[in-house]
Amino acid sequence: MNWFINTITFAIASVAASATVLNVGTGQQYTDVAVAVRAATPGDTVLIHPGTYRGTFWIENINGRVNERIVIRGTERSTVVFDGGTESMHFSDCSYLTLENFTVRGQIGNGMNIDDAGTIETPAHHFLIRNVTFTDMNATGNNDHLKLSGLSDFRITECLFERGSTGGSGIDMVGCFNGSIDNNSFRSQGSNAIQAKGGTRFILIRANMFVDAGQRAVNLGGSTGLQFFRPIDATFEAADLQVYANVFIRSVAPIAYVGCVRVDVANNTIIHPERWVFRVLQETVDPTRFQPCGDNSFRNNIIVYRSTISTHVNVGGNTAPETFTLSNNLWYNSDDPTRSRPSLGVMTETASIYGQDPLLVNVLTDQHLQSSSPAIGKGLLISDTLTDLSGRRFASPPSIGAYEGASTTSVSDEQTSQQLIRRISADQVKITIPPGTDVLLYVVYDLGGRIIRSSRIGEGEHIVNVSLNEFVVVK
Repeated sequence: MNWFINTITFAIASVAASATVLNVGTGQQYTDVAVAVRAATPGDTVLIHPGTYRGTFWIENINGRVNERIVIRGTERSTVVFDGGTESMHFSDCSYLTLENFTVRGQIGNGMNIDDAGTIETPAHHFLIRNVTFTDMNATGNNDHLKLSGLSDFRITECLFERGSTGGSGIDMVGCFNGSIDNNSFRSQGSNAIQAKGGTRFILIRANMFVDAGQRAVNLGGSTGLQFFRPIDATFEAADLQVYANVFIRSVAPIAYVGCVRVDVANNTIIHPERWVFRVLQETVDPTRFQPCGDNSFRNNIIVYRSTISTHVNVGGNTAPETFTLSNNLWYNSDDPTRSRPSLGVMTETASIYGQDPLLVNVLTDQHLQSSSPAIGKGLLISDTLTDLSGRRFASPPSIGAYEGASTTSVSDEQTSQQLIRRISADQVKITIPPGTDVLLYVVYDLGGRIIRSSRIGEGEHIVNVSLNEFVVVK
């Protein structure tokens, strides 16, 4: 039996013995959010009370510590509102911060901005953004709900991004590293829901819902001015991204590979793409420096589409589509199932299903698989630790699509796991092995399922270093 816990799913609590709460709002100790944050020390919480706050609040060089994050928290998500202004908050060169429980609405620049202050070699790092609503951008150009430049070791979870700028993104990353974007909802976006460019690497995009999420729901790469790359000599727009267990409803093209390499798009459910299922493009062209878009994969995905699409795949120049891996997908033309086999140009596909109804509970409102779905058990195992959109472990072999359809006997007992493995800080977990248990092996994985390290342990309590971008299995 494997005891499994994905450590990034747990809240990060400050463990500082002398932590202080700094109250912000009408009649409180502070009325200005930035002033309160500047007064905070590692382990403190800046607690924002109900009200409307107009930025931009500039926050620079504010740093918590590994086990003593500075928390900026609203008392209630819907009643603590950063409304209007150019931006809500702008963080520069900060680290070990948690931002949670508030709404960002109606900005004319970006909803929120986090950057490295232009110090390209020293990124901002260790941010947790949780339970935040980003809504109603008051702009139509290249304006983003959440702009990230030079940020590493971060997680964005349980957030809502809705009604973005026509020319902007929900989350725009330039030169960002080691991040997880999971369990969020993106609705009515402009150009993109998520864009990862400018040398961005090692990002997990998992278990999100994308509805009408723009021209390219996830733009895996992009086009970046050379002076903005991080590192400055990066040879790709994006690399080593994983897009796992998401649902995409509509969008002009749900997936766009743009100047990226080693990007894996797997176990997603794609419903009614408007023009293309995915695109392969190269917008930053310099053969002496940049690798052509290639060595990417598209596998274990359910695609339900209409005959009104333009083509299944759009391939641009200066790319390497012949290096793509396509396998174990299920393609279903709901208008004419007999015409479900996609036109893929020079790309080849293996072990896929064409023309069979995936038997979703409801195509638009519930993409779980019915018990007789042909997608069950027909996927390729990506990782024995990968979970579906609802948090269930995928079976072996897994189902195709964002949801595992096999019986629960193939899924780990998460309740037991939580009793055995518990996060105690931002970078450590406690593993408790019951008395009388044989010597066991713990294995630490990164978000892509690659083994980082392992060791054998016996009964008792063990403190193990596991970052927010790693998870541990005991077996």
